[in-house]
Amino acid sequence: MSELHKFLFEGLPVRGMLVRLTDGWQEVLRRRATREPWPPELQSLVGQLCAAGVLMQSNIKFDGALVLQIQGDGPVPLAVAEVQPDLQFRGTATVTGEVPAGAQLAAMVNLHGRGRCAITLDPAQRQPGQQPYQGVVALHGDQGEPLQQLSEVLEHYMLQSEQLDTRLVLAANGELAAGLLIQRLPVEGVANLGGARNEDQIGLSEGFNRVAHLAATLTAEELLTLDANTLLRRLFWEEDVRRFEPLAPAFACRCSRERVRGMLRGLGREESDSLIAERGEVEVGCEFCGLQYRFDAVDVGELFTPAAQQPPGSTALN
Repeated sequence: MSELHKFLFEGLPVRGMLVRLTDGWQEVLRRRATREPWPPELQSLVGQLCAAGVLMQSNIKFDGALVLQIQGDGPVPLAVAEVQPDLQFRGTATVTGEVPAGAQLAAMVNLHGRGRCAITLDPAQRQPGQQPYQGVVALHGDQGEPLQQLSEVLEHYMLQSEQLDTRLVLAANGELAAGLLIQRLPVEGVANLGGARNEDQIGLSEGFNRVAHLAATLTAEELLTLDANTLLRRLFWEEDVRRFEPLAPAFACRCSRERVRGMLRGLGREESDSLIAERGEVEVGCEFCGLQYRFDAVDVGELFTPAAQQPPGSTALN
């Protein structure tokens, strides 16, 4: 079972999370394998996106989807993970060229320096006129150097957007996608621990620096091979760690025939009819789960026929 472990370091302004996506991540790969499997380098990137998305979603109180998206000008123009408040997740990527063996983030997505990482918060119940919140960060550091790891990009984003020191370790293979997040608590969280509300003092916290240094010693192999109890014990055996009941992330796709109907309505009658004339039917595949939705001429006709004019028993939704 996939699992997410949350924990606090007693007496320190530091929190942590460890995620291990097993069955859910394998389901993502199984569905992708029915089409064209990703090369190992891209498989690792999408797995890291899923693990990071679960960590980030569980770190906020938000009723809606968190979408973590990498896009750029390399052979992988888009890679994305979406995580719901209940930690149901899905992930996908688009490949338009050959991914070099051993390629890291820059070679896959940021080939000519135009890559971006976007984090979007899309409310479940949008109010009239309400738009999703989106933060965007470039795939390079403060000195313009290209960042090679997704973890570096997200650490940079968290420091810029949330003003929170963060240490993030991510790894993924064909069996497991995992991540460890260590973060300095915001001022409010420190006050709840009985600490001072001096933000400068918190930013220079020796406690956070010590714990972050320990987290940085974690290797990808250890993250992918050690169980949660062993990993946390080896890393933080000298710390007083308070752990909480683990949560269970799971794969789930939100695609549906009704959503595809809405998309076709958005295309309009003329465009939909032209697709029918050209191909005999409209076929739409979900990039996340691989399901195929087919609409023939009768289906398309019902989409654009007012309910009052539809024959009895029609199931079209307007």
